[in-house]
Amino acid sequence: MEEKTKPTKIAVVRCDIVSEACPGVGCFKAFNEKKSHFEAYSEDAQMIAFFTCGGCSGRRVYRLVNSLKKYDLDVVHLSSCMLMEDSYPKCPHIDTIRKTIQDAGIKVVDGTHH
Repeated sequence: MEEKTKPTKIAVVRCDIVSEACPGVGCFKAFNEKKSHFEAYSEDAQMIAFFTCGGCSGRRVYRLVNSLKKYDLDVVHLSSCMLMEDSYPKCPHIDTIRKTIQDAGIKVVDGTHH
């Protein structure tokens, strides 16, 4: 009998300001097609959350990541909009947000679809 592995559970955090203009289609398309920063995941990987940082200084991240741990969250992707410097301003709090997630014991991946 083949042992079934648990699916990887993924969340994406994105820029609150950019969320006013971007519905997240690029992030979901990349995840659904397992492209760009999602290509290493198996077909059974699950996107369990998609949320904004809560605005500068990323005030929502701590609470949401900790609440997602009870759903067996494995990894949080920092959305491409938080990392880009040409289309959007680069997030000035990205290092703090990354550390907050890592300090919660969750793996961080930079990027989604760019």
